[in-house]
Amino acid sequence: MATNTFDELRKKLEESIKSFPYIYMFKFIIKSDNRTMALVEAIFDNDADIIQKQSSKGNYISITVKQVVMSVDEIIDIYEKAAVIEGVISL
Repeated sequence: MATNTFDELRKKLEESIKSFPYIYMFKFIIKSDNRTMALVEAIFDNDADIIQKQSSKGNYISITVKQVVMSVDEIIDIYEKAAVIEGVISL
């Protein structure tokens, strides 16, 4: 995601989330790769709920993560960390 995308996301989050703490759902798609999966999982707290689903042909993994966040900045920070991992598509 580019910086301007983060700015748009920030505005949308500030408009939609009225109070914190908040359970936010992150979604990513990666190629089936244990290293990339480990890097994505490392972004999140130990108590985050992480669900992996492999594509029908096994080439990709969708990752859904539910984590309690304390601010919009925390959400943006996680997306920024994911953006630097090669092969991660943020939804």
